[in-house]
Amino acid sequence: MTCLTIVPSWFNLRRNDSEGVDVARLGELERAVMEVLWARDEPLSVRAVHAALGDRGLAYTTVMTVLTRLANKGVVRRSRQGRAWLYRPAAGREAYVAELMLEALELSGDRGSALVHFANSVTSDEADALRKALLRGESAPEAERQGEQT
Repeated sequence: MTCLTIVPSWFNLRRNDSEGVDVARLGELERAVMEVLWARDEPLSVRAVHAALGDRGLAYTTVMTVLTRLANKGVVRRSRQGRAWLYRPAAGREAYVAELMLEALELSGDRGSALVHFANSVTSDEADALRKALLRGESAPEAERQGEQT
């Protein structure tokens, strides 16, 4: 089943300021940490993330540093529980991937042609999901679409 994720207005991976981060600046280890967080339904401690990445042989302090940097970039949110910080994604994996796709589209000199090439490269099921999402967006009143983005 395909799910359309609405990205909160405060979550903008393409900005390089206190509200977001440039998507390209997430390194391989940061993405691995994000995969752990996205796979869970609850906030995780550094210890839990470290345990999930155990096969990589990382030091606890390395995982703690990565999580702190992701929090500073706005990619994860953190909250205190006793003496420990708990971390959760600021938005879902689908929202992150959508931001990657938008960033790639921004690189195109001809966005229309890039979209046509993209549409021609997806499976028929993916094309159906895209078509349905576009129809839902076109049928929604402008004020309603604006409200979904805030």
